Amino acid sequence: MVDRAPREPVHRRRRTTVSGGGTNAVANVNGGKVHGDGGKAQASPANAKTDVFSKHASNGKLEKKTQDPSFTAQGHPRERSRVRDVSDRLSCHVMQESLLSSASGYSNYRGILNWCVVMLVLSNARLFLENLIKYGILVDPIQVVSLFLKDPYSWPAACLMIVSNVFVIATFYTERRLAVGKISESTGLMLHGLNLTAILVFPVVMVLCVTSLTPVGGVLSLGIYTILFMKMYSYKDTNMWCREIRLAKVKRLTRSNSCPSVTRLSGKTHVSYPGNLTYRDIYYFVFIPTLCYELNFPRSPRIRKRFLLRRLFEMLFFMQLLVGLIQQWMVPTVQNSMKPFQEMDFSRMVERLLKLAVPNHLIWLIFFYWFFHSSMNFVAELMQFGDREFYRDWWNSETVTYFWSNWNIPVHKWCLRHFYKPMLRKGVNKFMAQAAVFLASAFFHEYLVSIPLRMFRLWAFSGMMAQVPLAWFVGRFLNGNYGNAAVWMSLIIGQPVAVLMYVHDYYVIHYGTSE
Repeated sequence: MVDRAPREPVHRRRRTTVSGGGTNAVANVNGGKVHGDGGKAQASPANAKTDVFSKHASNGKLEKKTQDPSFTAQGHPRERSRVRDVSDRLSCHVMQESLLSSASGYSNYRGILNWCVVMLVLSNARLFLENLIKYGILVDPIQVVSLFLKDPYSWPAACLMIVSNVFVIATFYTERRLAVGKISESTGLMLHGLNLTAILVFPVVMVLCVTSLTPVGGVLSLGIYTILFMKMYSYKDTNMWCREIRLAKVKRLTRSNSCPSVTRLSGKTHVSYPGNLTYRDIYYFVFIPTLCYELNFPRSPRIRKRFLLRRLFEMLFFMQLLVGLIQQWMVPTVQNSMKPFQEMDFSRMVERLLKLAVPNHLIWLIFFYWFFHSSMNFVAELMQFGDREFYRDWWNSETVTYFWSNWNIPVHKWCLRHFYKPMLRKGVNKFMAQAAVFLASAFFHEYLVSIPLRMFRLWAFSGMMAQVPLAWFVGRFLNGNYGNAAVWMSLIIGQPVAVLMYVHDYYVIHYGTSE
């Protein structure tokens, strides 16, 4: 028997593919050598074969086999992860822009917006704490209630609202006579003109004659009658348009003109002229939160009690918050601003103006939410009025005209329907029509401020008319975020200027000095 020499163990040599820099190279893991011309990695074509050494099952020799490169480089999960790991180590840069560059297309600035809100809250908290330390607690809710209870003339809702029914009934009966043809169109137009003039003049006489009426009560009284004026004007125009449509029809109505025309369509009552001329219809229009009349308003199917209670809670809460901020923050700041204005100290005037801008703007924003969201939604839900678009995204305004047409939708619809478009139909160009709308708005702003204060200064009128050149400048030279910033600046700075002007003149006229 021949002794055989002991067989040496066979060592298997592994190979793996390493991709880096966009090329595939074959590296010998055991020897650390790189195969290829010049020691460089060679790119293999897609259909090339990779040499793999394996042990023959019978004699244990290494035998050269060929396999697809996808097996070693991509087939096995471990191989794939190893390739990715090496690739990440070899390449870590890609072509890209910085996030704050406009070319990056990045738009998620939610964190920055939250930071701005936090900074705003902290800044206002510091100012409010400074106010408390300097003046103490000035909030007195009983003082506001006493203004309405100590004298019945200080409560406009008690007497002026009752008298307002006279003008509503006068408008209603004038339309009833016009519908049946008992008076002519010219006579009806004259009666409506007298009635609308009386709506504007009567509260002025009341405010000027009743000396005990406070400026706040005067503003409320004039505001109520201004809304009534716009509602009755819309009621008159809409019924006039219905008569024009009726006369334009070729076929005559089968019903009498004095007989209401009410039909049911899909389970809903559809009213046509003159079936709308009822007390129920006109008083529904008086109380719903809109200024534009139509025969068939959109109606909500039911009253949502939870929604109603939430809006009521918001109304009460924000009303108390507004009163508290005015007493604690606005009144002391305005009083301290009188002396710099009297002495014409420009630097201190600017400092007082900027100090007043923050609380004034905050109060204006809270008032907007209280009135246009909480109060108007409460009344609309109670009356089942379906159109709840009382405002649009005015905070994104990039032009002045966009702001004025979106922050107060009821007034905008009224101006567009009964003032702007009729002027365009008569041949007036758009710029003159827009200027006329601003002129009418300036008149009503001055009407609501000067008469309750019992002085005529034209600050509100001038501020509104200044919106015309401002609108032209912003629309012509500022776009995007710059235009939006200009709109915000006009709101934050413009209102405190008007407030200080009126308060200064009021103190000078009634107290002889502004100190």
